[in-house]
Amino acid sequence: MKLSDGVEAAIHCAAVLAQLNGEATLPGSALAELHGLSPSYLLKHLQALTAAKILESIPGPNGGYRLAKAPERISLLDIVLAVEGHQPAFRCGEIRQRGPGALEAEAYVKPCGIKVAMLKAERAWRAVLAETKLSQIVSGYEADADPRAVAFNCAFIARHQRPQGETSLKKSK
Repeated sequence: MKLSDGVEAAIHCAAVLAQLNGEATLPGSALAELHGLSPSYLLKHLQALTAAKILESIPGPNGGYRLAKAPERISLLDIVLAVEGHQPAFRCGEIRQRGPGALEAEAYVKPCGIKVAMLKAERAWRAVLAETKLSQIVSGYEADADPRAVAFNCAFIARHQRPQGETSLKKSK
């Protein structure tokens, strides 16, 4: 099984957004720059995360993206399903019922053993992703990553985040 590159990008972006201050946002273009991705490619995945209510998209000149809920409430499975969809990775086409040796449909009353094994494996990896929270990924990164990488990411976020308090203050004046 191979998950799309969009899953990796989505998890990395969510981890970065988990580090924003308060109600601040980060523009999609900054997330694309940080990860060396095409903005149009990344936008598709950010929109999927927004549709799944993992991210919020804030419009306007000080807009951007932020998490829609606390990182402790976002699992890696939530992100994978937002990007890849809810269909199982393995889809049994019942090829055992085709070809020259195929029997009548009534001969296949038991589920295909391959399908059973593959769906069991899928349940196992989904369970691990469901119990792994975004907050664990962020704290693991902060504890284990090279301090230079952590410092760069912190400085990048500080430079590009857009505090939302400024927007409401400007409008009320």
